Amino acid sequence: MMNFSKKSVRDKDVAGKTALVRCDFNVPLSESGEITDNGRIVSSLPTIRYLLEHGASVVLCSHLGRPKGEVNPKYSLAPVAKELSRLLGMPVPLARDTVGEDAQRLRRALLPGGVMLLENLRFQKEEEKNDPDFAKKLASFGDLFVNDAFGTAHRAHASTAGVADYLPAVCGLLIEKELRVMGAALENPARPFVAVLGGAKVSDKIGVIRNLLSKCDKVLVGGAMAYTFYLAEGRTVGTSRCEPDKVELAAELIRQGGEKLVLPSDGLCAAEFSESAAPVRTGRDIPDGLMGMDIGPETAQIYGGILKSAGTVVWNGPMGVFEFPAFAGGTEAVARAIAESGAVSIIGGGDSAAAVKKLGFADQMTHISTGGGASLEFLEGLALPGIECLEDR
Repeated sequence: MMNFSKKSVRDKDVAGKTALVRCDFNVPLSESGEITDNGRIVSSLPTIRYLLEHGASVVLCSHLGRPKGEVNPKYSLAPVAKELSRLLGMPVPLARDTVGEDAQRLRRALLPGGVMLLENLRFQKEEEKNDPDFAKKLASFGDLFVNDAFGTAHRAHASTAGVADYLPAVCGLLIEKELRVMGAALENPARPFVAVLGGAKVSDKIGVIRNLLSKCDKVLVGGAMAYTFYLAEGRTVGTSRCEPDKVELAAELIRQGGEKLVLPSDGLCAAEFSESAAPVRTGRDIPDGLMGMDIGPETAQIYGGILKSAGTVVWNGPMGVFEFPAFAGGTEAVARAIAESGAVSIIGGGDSAAAVKKLGFADQMTHISTGGGASLEFLEGLALPGIECLEDR
């Protein structure tokens, strides 16, 4: 089990020092290169402002997209530098390279209280390989390493783990909150502790289901992965998306979970995967020619009842195809029940976060994680390289 008690920027005297801060600026861009959602940039501001207010200068670094180790103007961090300058109300110059001459020139010119941004880390193939020479060059830009990119903390890259071999390493305020809230949920949750797991594949969440079955009072299953569990129970699934090769595994999880593992009792199906498809309500057996698209109203009511009495809720994965209005009801019912429960509510990143934001419940959740894959591995109980490398309290 990972140690959740890590030092943060609050534990260091940063005055007069330069902090190398790994952020997650992997923002969505339009075809014209405009940022369409600046949420990840906004979430980095508290750490940046803390450092500046306490007398540090700041060198920011991040990846954007998948340039595959080659310089590609499409994935330049120029739009991020422009948005950071606007949000911080101060110039944030962007280096024309990652650790090259221009980056070093900007670093030498950086004044106390100043901020600069290195160009896309993944323009260098050495980044994802966690090359020690590249990590050492990156570390030369700071006196202190601050990791605030939870979304990449499950990756052992040069900028997430390698630099910690050369600099004192602590977390930023964003990761500090992730560790505090999610760590407490796994170590000492208010009970009943309920997990809601959706999404497409059982195979994506085997470790998560196993770990949470050992910790939770109830694990509620939705999404397409429910149909693999149906197969394991000997039920029919029509043309639903499922994993026939994972049936034995699903059966094992059913045996392990017993009454803790709760499967949908009804569902909404359709003859085709289409936003205009007419919903057909079914029981646990789905007829030929129909595919499961959402949990049904009876299941939504059962899950809602369990959630409303919960002390802690962890939710990762929607209950159905919430992007289609006719099949968003299950996900919305779960979101509403969690919001109204008064429980400590933790929403995993990715589709779950997108769903609560789209449905208007984001402000009523205790914590919406900034990591998709990282959140899953955290909930699975795995050690995250970008967290493990940080100094323990």
